[in-house]
Amino acid sequence: MTKINSNIRWEHRKLSREDYLERNGHPSMVLWFTGLSGAGKSTLAQRVEEKLFATGWYTYILDGDNVRHGLNSDLGFSEHDRRENIRRVGEVAKLFTDSGVVVLAAFISPYREDRDRVRALFEPGDFIEIHVKCALDVCEKRDPKGLYRKSRAGELPEFTGIDSPYEEPLVPELVVDTARLDIDQCVALILDHLRGRESKRRMVDAAGTGAGVSP
Repeated sequence: MTKINSNIRWEHRKLSREDYLERNGHPSMVLWFTGLSGAGKSTLAQRVEEKLFATGWYTYILDGDNVRHGLNSDLGFSEHDRRENIRRVGEVAKLFTDSGVVVLAAFISPYREDRDRVRALFEPGDFIEIHVKCALDVCEKRDPKGLYRKSRAGELPEFTGIDSPYEEPLVPELVVDTARLDIDQCVALILDHLRGRESKRRMVDAAGTGAGVSP
């Protein structure tokens, strides 16, 4: 664990997360898309964001490749660097959700321990792990970036799914199989899940205030 310098302190904001949520009119959370390269994480995140944005929700995508262009440009693809990559992204996602934003994080994030560590940063229910499931052979056939081809040729060592492991989530909030379902069906599953969560939240809030809940 990194030791915190005794000369720095946490600066508390005047505005709370609840202030942002009340203004925005929707919950904040992180939708964590995890899966093999080529499974469809980025595509799904983009389509879901478009749908949420169209309804007036505040959203932002954190994508694996984009983050490595700036924030994590100093990291490689060793196991240590991959873990640090996810640690940093988790901290950034937490800041976004504290400001009332729905974060859509699309990362291979191959290790369960790292994903669980990110989950621990959030309040229960604020971290939604979405396993973008897709068989390795299907991902290889898609190979949109040519990475599997390079890995098989020995040009890309420690590639997840080939010579580096991918640990599937054990109990994710949602599984979408992009080898069996098309993009619209996968998006619909995710949006249905979010509607179900929001419906339950409203019922709990109404029960707490004694207000009636319409069916």
